[in-house]
Amino acid sequence: MLKRTLTAAAFAAVCALAASAQAAPPAVAALASGPAPRIELTQMMGRWYEVARIPNQLQKGCQAGTSDWTRNGEGFAVVQACHKGKVDGPVSEWKARARSLDPVNNSLFKMSFFGGLVSKEYRVLDARPTEGWLILATDDGHYLWLMSQKPTLPTTVRAEALARIKSLGFDLGRLEFPLPPHS
Repeated sequence: MLKRTLTAAAFAAVCALAASAQAAPPAVAALASGPAPRIELTQMMGRWYEVARIPNQLQKGCQAGTSDWTRNGEGFAVVQACHKGKVDGPVSEWKARARSLDPVNNSLFKMSFFGGLVSKEYRVLDARPTEGWLILATDDGHYLWLMSQKPTLPTTVRAEALARIKSLGFDLGRLEFPLPPHS
């Protein structure tokens, strides 16, 4: 188990370093240095469902992805899970610790995986609590997720969220749309 964890951590670190060589979409770079959306930390708690993502090696073949955020002291315990290959396939799970790095807006989080061996900053690029979705990305723009508080988004809400992703400079053609969990 330790060997598998260390191998996954090393692979994630190599992927993070390789991805940093590419430029972030202009809107992501501007958001990283400009005003951020205000997030109430209570809005982060609970289960989030993965609607779309930029493909990444760790989540290759993942379907029915979820992230469970639970308050833990000054931060959060986060459990990310997906089913490999199909909605009822074997479960893969990653545990992380998250904390806000932006106490004014709470839109920038540092997440540590594999007991702190791998850390990465994630930014909420936009959040629409009334519609139940948010866009989360790394500042380098290489990783992005559209997350929802429900397994699926209504068609018009999903279209609005995707339009926002496009307006942030991301190529919608690069997104993959994992299958949602069984209802």
